[in-house]
Amino acid sequence: MTSVPPGTPGPPPPGDGEQVAPPQPAPQPTQPLPAQAAPQPRTEPLEVPPSPDDDTAQSAGGLVTPGSLRLSFSAVSDVGRVRKDNQDSGYAGAWLLAVCDGVGGGARGDIASSTAVSQLRRLDEPPGEDLLGLVAGGLHRAHDRIAELVDEDPALNGTSTTATVALFDGTRVGVAHVGDSRAYLMRSRTLTQLTRDHTFVQSLIDEGRITEAEARTHPHRNLILKALDGMRDPEPDLFVVDLAVGDRLLLCSDGACGVLDDDTMLGILADGTPDSAALEMVQAALAAGSTDNVTCVVADVVPVDLPPEPGSAAVDEHGALTPLLVGAAAELPRRGGGQTRSIGLFRGHRSGGDTTTEERDLPPEAPDAISSDPIDPERARYAPRPPRRFLWLRRLLVAAVVVGLLWAAGAALWSWSQSQYYVGDSDGVVTIYRGLNAEVPGVTLSSPLEESDVPLDELPSTDAQAVRNGIEADDLDDARATVEDLATRRSDGEGSGGLAPEDDPSQNPSGDPSQDPSSDPSQQPTGQPSGGQQGGTT
Repeated sequence: MTSVPPGTPGPPPPGDGEQVAPPQPAPQPTQPLPAQAAPQPRTEPLEVPPSPDDDTAQSAGGLVTPGSLRLSFSAVSDVGRVRKDNQDSGYAGAWLLAVCDGVGGGARGDIASSTAVSQLRRLDEPPGEDLLGLVAGGLHRAHDRIAELVDEDPALNGTSTTATVALFDGTRVGVAHVGDSRAYLMRSRTLTQLTRDHTFVQSLIDEGRITEAEARTHPHRNLILKALDGMRDPEPDLFVVDLAVGDRLLLCSDGACGVLDDDTMLGILADGTPDSAALEMVQAALAAGSTDNVTCVVADVVPVDLPPEPGSAAVDEHGALTPLLVGAAAELPRRGGGQTRSIGLFRGHRSGGDTTTEERDLPPEAPDAISSDPIDPERARYAPRPPRRFLWLRRLLVAAVVVGLLWAAGAALWSWSQSQYYVGDSDGVVTIYRGLNAEVPGVTLSSPLEESDVPLDELPSTDAQAVRNGIEADDLDDARATVEDLATRRSDGEGSGGLAPEDDPSQNPSGDPSQDPSSDPSQQPTGQPSGGQQGGTT
């Protein structure tokens, strides 16, 4: 695609037959936008690729003989996957093409866009010589009508709309542009963007601070510096473009150009009829993830004597061309003729009900910008994200962090386990262990620390079983005390699990029954003197 650089204000547009020198691109600013800065309106024609078929006519001041061309057109609008209503409006007629994208969310952007189209469609008739005066007047009438509606209903305060309009006179189009909808010209399989977005991110692109790819995910990508809002003078860009047979015009809302790259749009526009190109452009935008309403108007420049194609959306039952009205404008009461066309390609994906919105802080470089789309939860879910960079490195870092956390947790657990002690059995001997008294297949949780000289089979059966099961200890000293206590209760090697109380040698240290006073009759008191003597001597 050929990008058209923003121009600087210049002399008024030339009259018919007057040769126009190609405009010189404006120097790129190097400083941030000052507060309340807005793009200056362009008033000179744009440089577009020359017609390969009529260089002589071009050098004479016009590409073709005046009045020898007509437009074969189509228009399609879709509510999209997320929105519950369509705030875009589009119009396509024999002399006029227009796309308006309503702004304002809860302030009813659909009313602003449909009001603008209802005023602009009055231009759909053979124009006079002053193309730019006519389209500029149409925008100002739309601007004034929106102001009247806001005065009548204060609830509409804050509503506004973009507007991109092309008025055809048989050889040229006069273009008027405000906002971020766009107009394109495809000539000789080269796509040229005719309009410049009046947005904050476009000003950053012009300064070289961001790229067009980065603009698609910039946090302030929805800030518009110009719009028809009934309050501020719109100061539209105005310029004339000469046309040739074989040219194809595209006017679209940012729901299409905001998600489709130049090569994709060129591939769609390069083939097919206006009907198929407009429909395929909308379908491609939705498939690419657009969460906005999508509106596309496509018009071919054909010889005036070429009859309308039967079956076209703009051809009525009598074979005559009839205007097409799409989007929000098609839902309002209409005066005069014209067909309405509003399709729903993805109706199953519409969001229902009202959504809670929140305004974003405006950047200091553009304090008076208009938020073209207050952020709501559903839009945030599907909003484009910056491309992932160094994905493999991120995954490697995440894996390293996870491994590090697992290692730290394992080290902490091991350190804690080495402060735990218990008394257990090791090859039939009472032993102090350090670690956890537990078993995990394939993992050793404890190890012998100190082995005593107390055989397990010399302990009472209850103590021996307790040792086999493991006796927990608070610390190493407590474990040693447990071993000492077990040693004091060891038997003489009987291994019978303990001794009865009557057999306990501790009750008779000598072990000799003869030492028991109860077993020696001579030790029993009689109560009488020995020798049988009674009383005293005689």
